[in-house]
Amino acid sequence: MILPVLQILILTTVSFLLALLATPGLTYFLYKYHLGKQIRDSVSAPIMSSLHAGKSGTPTMGGILVWFTTLVVALTFFYLDKLNIIHFNFLTRSETLLPLGALVASALVGLVDDWFNIKRYGPNGGGLTMKHKLFIYTAIAMVGAWWFYYKLGWTSIHVPFWGLFDIGWWYIPIFIFIIVATSHSVNLIDGLDGLAGGTLLTSFAAFGAIAFLQGKYDLATFCGVIVGALLAFLWFNINPARFFMGDTGAMSLGVTLGIVAMLTNSVLLLPIIGLLFVLESLSVIIQVLSKKIRGKKVFLSAPLHHHLEAIGWPEPKIVMRFWVISAVTAVIGLILALVDKGI
Repeated sequence: MILPVLQILILTTVSFLLALLATPGLTYFLYKYHLGKQIRDSVSAPIMSSLHAGKSGTPTMGGILVWFTTLVVALTFFYLDKLNIIHFNFLTRSETLLPLGALVASALVGLVDDWFNIKRYGPNGGGLTMKHKLFIYTAIAMVGAWWFYYKLGWTSIHVPFWGLFDIGWWYIPIFIFIIVATSHSVNLIDGLDGLAGGTLLTSFAAFGAIAFLQGKYDLATFCGVIVGALLAFLWFNINPARFFMGDTGAMSLGVTLGIVAMLTNSVLLLPIIGLLFVLESLSVIIQVLSKKIRGKKVFLSAPLHHHLEAIGWPEPKIVMRFWVISAVTAVIGLILALVDKGI
């Protein structure tokens, strides 16, 4: 038991320090080449434009810091293990190969979208549309579903306090829905300085703890490495942000969070641990339906965090209160996991 705990703590610290040391180089590159985010104009999004006009030009693609650090740490300790130097390898086929692959693949897609936003490509000059993103999320999720169903032989969903339920081939569409919903929700919450980073940190920490309880130490280490990199990212992303996460971070971390939830077979705890992601998505769904059916808005601006901004809440207050909520929901999810495991 001591060795896995030591591995998780050491690699989480290594990830944090590596990301922290890499940040000056990344920020220099982003500012030198003017890789700044374009804020939507006052015609298409008047409230959003008035609230965030001052942020236009702030470098995006900061999510590179998280996924690239995770990739470097994973590969470094994989080869150190092969060379019989340090035995802290956590890259395994059954636990971490798929989430790491999905993290990098979706990050590269997100990187392209960030580039489109910077160069004002796309239908509205703001990169990929939501339809394009949903299509990409679905494509990535289909690959993950195939891996789980055919390679790992997963066909069951764990219902807390009830046990495993074999759902056969229905596992595939459910898997796809979970990944698409999670990635889309994380993308929505990435709208204020430090908001996505802080809420993702508590979510990955909670699922890392759940993985540890299940004896999936490699997956727990993987989550710890992401947490370490997110901590370093947050150091520079808190208001006023030195750079934004961008789709290269939000898209990849959302997809990965969903996969980790499936790998721990605790996906029904995801709406609790990631309650804020659910609320952010619901606010957008309610807004869209209300505008189509009633011709009126429910919120001044959606997602929810922009509505709170519009009614006068300062940005740091929204972010810090969301952090508190995410920490509480993460603890509640852990309590349920512990009680469920004890039954």
